[in-house]
Amino acid sequence: MGPIRGNRKRKRGDKKSDENGYGSAASECSLDWWDDFSRRLREGGHQSPMKSLDKFELIFKISRKTFTYICSLVKEDLTSKSREFTFLNGRPLSLHDQVAVALRRLGTGGSLAVIAGSFGLNNSTVSQVTWRFVEALEQRALHHLKWPSTELEMAEIKSKFQKLQGLPNCCGVVDMTHITMLLSTSDPTSNVWLDGEENYSMVLQVIVDPEMRFLDIVTGWPGKMDDWAVFQNSTFQKLCENGERLNGKKGSSDIREYIIGDSGFPLLPYLMVPYENELSDGSSEFNRRHLGTRLVAQRALARLKESWKIIRGQMWRPDRHRMPRFVLACCLLHNIAIDMEDEVQAAIPLSSDEHDSGYRQQICGSVFDMKGAEMRDELSLYLSQRLPS
Repeated sequence: MGPIRGNRKRKRGDKKSDENGYGSAASECSLDWWDDFSRRLREGGHQSPMKSLDKFELIFKISRKTFTYICSLVKEDLTSKSREFTFLNGRPLSLHDQVAVALRRLGTGGSLAVIAGSFGLNNSTVSQVTWRFVEALEQRALHHLKWPSTELEMAEIKSKFQKLQGLPNCCGVVDMTHITMLLSTSDPTSNVWLDGEENYSMVLQVIVDPEMRFLDIVTGWPGKMDDWAVFQNSTFQKLCENGERLNGKKGSSDIREYIIGDSGFPLLPYLMVPYENELSDGSSEFNRRHLGTRLVAQRALARLKESWKIIRGQMWRPDRHRMPRFVLACCLLHNIAIDMEDEVQAAIPLSSDEHDSGYRQQICGSVFDMKGAEMRDELSLYLSQRLPS
């Protein structure tokens, strides 16, 4: 399966969301279902160091409101199939049960056997229910992962970025992370996935807004590909080159639209990377503010991997055709929590902003764009003329 990109269109058959964009999740998760579910789930003394979260929130890492909304998104797909899944005692899985199983699998990254044992299911049932959920989410939730479609939406993003570190007309932060895998060395195709740190991995490129929401993603490429190569093969870059995104629109600062990224990405008129050699106070100030803004993307990827641990550790011999779609599902769930203003994930502290432990900073030295260099100097001059934040 080719790389998955975050600007995919929804299918015609998808139902439209309500006027607020969040469907009809009016009623919260049924207390009767949760009481019954919690009795069946063998969590054995699972206690929280965070007193503000109850057991439901600890298990699923989202609120009941968000859980109910996710159920409303996938309801048609998970209940329309004629075949029913059952627990070992023969009791059929309800919609809530199926969503709970899938979220638990994605959230913990536990093996099929572990998840099946905690729910009282067969391994194959866990696998099939999770895959059906991923497919349904992919079809019904793509409106949660999209590039801003109106000037008002983009203006809000630019304003929030400027408030962070003073960067004017900034539209996003691009970053990259590796999803590591355990593959058999006897597989003749495994070397394709062997990256520069001697891990088998698949890359995930994201563009993030000031609230850590993913605006665009690309996944599916082998981890051995350089950051700049993934970006230059992305639909986003082609849209920029064709003038369909970041096409030079200037703000009040007379600086054109752009995104920022670290030194692993190319310097382009619409992609600002740090100076490699800080030769002046202006370039030093630019790099300081640039780094402070980039932290948003680092924290977003750290939050993604902490919340949906199926992509944090090494996945055991994954289906490499399905793996990008699991990654997409986790990105959609990340955005849904933000869009629902879910406070549960924010209450769970991150151990670190590091999302790619053991990976060295890449340097893109093969691409130099004169217009990009001029744009960076112009932005550096603008920042140096303003008081430090």
